[in-house]
Amino acid sequence: MTKERLYLFDTTLRDGQQTHGVQFSFPDKVAIARTLDDLGIDYIEGGWPGANPTDSSFFAERPKTRATFTAFGMTKRAGRSAENDEVLAGVINAETPAVCLVGKTHDFHVTTALGITLEENVENIRASVAHLVKLGREALFDAEHFFDGYKANAPYALDCLKAAYDAGARWIVLCDTNGGTLPGEVAKIVGEVIASGIPGDHVGIHTHDDTGNAVANTLAAVDAGARQIQGTLNGLGERCGNANLVTLIPTLLLKEPYASLYETGVSGAKLPGLTRASRALDDILNRVPLRSAPYVGASAFAHKAGLHASAILKDPTTYEHIDPAAVGNARIVPMSNQAGQSNLRARLSDMGLEVEKGDPALAAILDEVKRKEGEGYSYDSAQASFELLARKELGLKPKLFDVERYRVISERRRNAKGQIVVESEAVVTISTREGPRTSYYKNDHASDMMDDGPVNALWQALKSDLGPYQDGVADMRLTDFQVRITNGGTEAVTRVIIDFQDDAGRDWSTVGVSANIVDASFEALLDAINWKLIQGGAA
Repeated sequence: MTKERLYLFDTTLRDGQQTHGVQFSFPDKVAIARTLDDLGIDYIEGGWPGANPTDSSFFAERPKTRATFTAFGMTKRAGRSAENDEVLAGVINAETPAVCLVGKTHDFHVTTALGITLEENVENIRASVAHLVKLGREALFDAEHFFDGYKANAPYALDCLKAAYDAGARWIVLCDTNGGTLPGEVAKIVGEVIASGIPGDHVGIHTHDDTGNAVANTLAAVDAGARQIQGTLNGLGERCGNANLVTLIPTLLLKEPYASLYETGVSGAKLPGLTRASRALDDILNRVPLRSAPYVGASAFAHKAGLHASAILKDPTTYEHIDPAAVGNARIVPMSNQAGQSNLRARLSDMGLEVEKGDPALAAILDEVKRKEGEGYSYDSAQASFELLARKELGLKPKLFDVERYRVISERRRNAKGQIVVESEAVVTISTREGPRTSYYKNDHASDMMDDGPVNALWQALKSDLGPYQDGVADMRLTDFQVRITNGGTEAVTRVIIDFQDDAGRDWSTVGVSANIVDASFEALLDAINWKLIQGGAA
C-alpha cells in the first residue's frame, strides 16, 4: 500500500525564540538549522526578516539546506497594495523559496486588534498571497486564532481560508493560537474545513500546549485529514510551548496506524539521531535535558522497581513500548534502596560486568547501597558513582591516585578602586605512582568582580595535574550541579549531584554527601574523574 506523505514544518527558530528566557544568537540559529536539516525536516522557518538584527543577519547568510527554507511575516496592511507594503517587502526580500504569512481569521481580532472591517481583512489575505504566488514563491497562510474564530463565526473564518487558498496558497495552516482547543474539537473542525472545499493535502496544523494537548491535537488533525504538521524541537514556544516534534516524529514513524499509513522526511535510518538532536538544542540553550521527556528523556526507559527490572531481563517489551535504540536512547536500570538482585544484575550487565545469580557479592553491593542511601546518598540519578561502588565490592576498582589534602579559600573584599571583589582559590595535593603532585588554581581575571566560586576553583585545581592520567580527563566538561539538603535541622547533610560530558558523547553523573557542601562536591568530582579514567582503560 502506498503511504501518504506528511510534511514536517519546524518553527523552532521563530516560535522557539519566543520562549521565556530563550534568545538565539546567529551561530545558535545556524547550528539548529543544520540539526533540523540533518534530521530530515521538510520546512525550516528561519524567523521574521527585519524583525531584529539577528534574524536579518541570519537570512542574509543562511545555511544551505535540503529543507525548504521559509521566511515568516504578516499579510499586508489595509490601505496599501501588496506591492507597496514595506513590511511585506522586507519578508519577500529575504528571497526564501517559501514564505509563511500570518493573518487574522477571528472576527473579534479583526475589528478589535486591527481596527478594520471584515471585508478589508479578507482582501488583505487574498492580495498578499496572490502577490507571493505571482513572484513564484511557495505561499503558506497561518490562520491565526482559527479555532477560536471558527467557534465564534465559522462562515467568516472559512472565508479567510478560502481567500488564501483561492489566491494560490500551497498550505492553509490552522492555528490554535491560544492553545485552549481540545482534541475532539480539533478533529471535528479540521474535518469540516476539508469538507468545505479545502483539500486535506493543503491543510496544516499548528498547536500550542496550554492544556497539555498540543501533540494530541496535532494527531487529531492528522486523523481528520491534515497533511502538514508544524511544531518545534523539544516543544519550545511561547507560554507553555508548541507541539513537540521530538514526540510527534517517533509516534508517526513507530506507532500504528500512523506507521502504516504515512511517511515523513525523517527516515527510519535518521530516527536514531533524534535523542542527539533533542539534547543538542538543550546544549545550545545551556539547559538540563528534561529527564521525563517522552522517547528521548534520560528516564524514558529507566526501570527502578525490582519487579520491572526482573521482567525487563526476560523480555524488554514487558515494560517498554519501543526499543530505546530506535530513537537513539538507552535503557537504564537505576540503583536505589528499592532495588533487588534483578535490578542489580541488569545494571551490572549494562556496565559490562556479568555476575552469576546468587553470587555473595550481589548481596554485599545491595547492602552497601542501602547503607549509603541511609546516609543521604542517591544512586538513582548518579549511575557513575554506583558503578564505582559496585566495582569496589567486586574487587574491580583500580586504585589510580590518592588525595592527600585539599584547601579552598573564598575571599570577599574591596579592591583599590573600592569595588567589591569575590575570589576563590584552591590547592590540591595527590599521590600517584610517579609521586606527589600539587595543583593550584585562582581566578586571575582582574576584570571580573566575582569568580565562579569555591567548587569551580577546586575542580580546576583537581583536574589540572593528574600526572600519568592527565590526558584521560582533558575532554571532561561539568554540565550541571545540583544541591539538595537532606534530613534538615541540626542533622542536615548536603547531597551534591554533578553531571558531566566528554567528547565521546558520554554523559555521566556522580554524587557526594557531607555536612560540608564543598566536601560533598569534592567527593562527586573525584568519582567523576575515577569513572572517566576507568572507562578509558586506566589501571
